[in-house]
Amino acid sequence: MSIEAIGGISPAGLLGALAPTSGVAGATGLTGATGVAGSGAAFGTTLAGSIDSLQAMQSTSKALGVAAVTGDLDDVHDYTIASTQASVALELTAALRNKAVEAFTEVMRMQA
Repeated sequence: MSIEAIGGISPAGLLGALAPTSGVAGATGLTGATGVAGSGAAFGTTLAGSIDSLQAMQSTSKALGVAAVTGDLDDVHDYTIASTQASVALELTAALRNKAVEAFTEVMRMQA
C-alpha cells in the first residue's frame, strides 16, 4: 500500500477568482491561483468550472461507495479519500457561497 498526495482540490478551481495564493507557502497539492479576476464573467466561469469539478468529485465518491458495498473495490481507502475530497470541496463551495451572499448583502446595505 502506498500513500499518495490528495489531488483534485485547487484554489484556482474553487477560490482562484477571489483570493491570490501567493501568501501560502509550503502547501503541497495546491495549485497557484492567478489572483483577483478583473471581471465578473471570469468569476462566473471559474465558479461554473468549480461546480462541475465538485459534481465530478461527488459522482466519483458515489461510484466508489457503490463499488465498496458490492465488494468490487479492492482498497476501501480509495473510497474514503474520494469521499473526504468531495466533502471538503462541498464545504469550501458552501463557504464561498455564504461569503458571496454576505458581500452582496453588504453592498445592498451600503446603497440603501
